[in-house]
Amino acid sequence: MSHQETIQLLRTALATMPGAPSGIASLARTWRAQTALLSALPPRFAEVAENFLGRLEAASLFSEESCSYSRQDLLDHLGAWLDQAQLALQKSASL
Repeated sequence: MSHQETIQLLRTALATMPGAPSGIASLARTWRAQTALLSALPPRFAEVAENFLGRLEAASLFSEESCSYSRQDLLDHLGAWLDQAQLALQKSASL
């Protein structure tokens, strides 16, 4: 699978993720399994993605009111991460 296909897979996973904790766990597993994409990016990308995924998993354990992490904000941040990853891959391909 190409890196662009992997990014699309992750975008689809974000868009179709159910709000239940099992959906979040599945999203995190899918995301973490994309080792080829993560290794093709600068190391900081993996750190940032893991930070967002960890917070998302923590937020899934609590109701929206009792957790300091907004689930939707974290999903939005993961979407922005995908945008930045795509740009980084395009830059490295053009060098």
